Amino acid sequence: MEIYKVTDKRFGKYGKVIKDIDFSSLVKTMEEKTPLPEGVEYVPGFKVLEALPVAEELRVKIFGELPVQVGYCNGHNAMLNALEYHRSSEVNVAATDAILILGSQQDITEDFTYDTAKAEAFLLPKGTAVELYATTLHYAPCGVDGAGFKVTIVLPKGTNFDLEKEHAGGEDGHMTAKNKWLLGHPEGGLPQGSPMGLTGKNLCVNTCFDETIV
Repeated sequence: MEIYKVTDKRFGKYGKVIKDIDFSSLVKTMEEKTPLPEGVEYVPGFKVLEALPVAEELRVKIFGELPVQVGYCNGHNAMLNALEYHRSSEVNVAATDAILILGSQQDITEDFTYDTAKAEAFLLPKGTAVELYATTLHYAPCGVDGAGFKVTIVLPKGTNFDLEKEHAGGEDGHMTAKNKWLLGHPEGGLPQGSPMGLTGKNLCVNTCFDETIV
């Protein structure tokens, strides 16, 4: 499995690198104020990050003045396990080097399955920020060479919060949180009852395969 840089032209269908915003304060705060657990921890909104001036800049410039939440996904991970998407872009800011495994919503079949052989992996270097488009399938980042990762996650406010209604059947049955549609892998270790949909290998980076960053 090759790992490409987010500056590679292959990344263009999944998102773009954000170049006109200074993320140094955000990266420093992530380094100093957020944990690095052995597993994976996702926090939708973290007040310390949301209080930074760059959070307001993201709200205005990237999300068109809509309310946003600024949280993080930190920990240790080398597996794909699942893919999700939103009805909105997502911004990822790397406070460490990280690897993103991505796919395209357009490749989901009519019976709501996705072949993981279509996914591609990209290196997100420390200090780099990307906008992932709404049609981009993604999940928890992976670390590089077995190391932990820290990635800021910016989304429209309310995303990934608990659902208020029952959802069943077709795409609706894959909704597991507000503004979150999930396709799990049978070997992904997800909670019982999680919607499945990924076929093929549960992709693995770092310690599982010998990758080359190209």
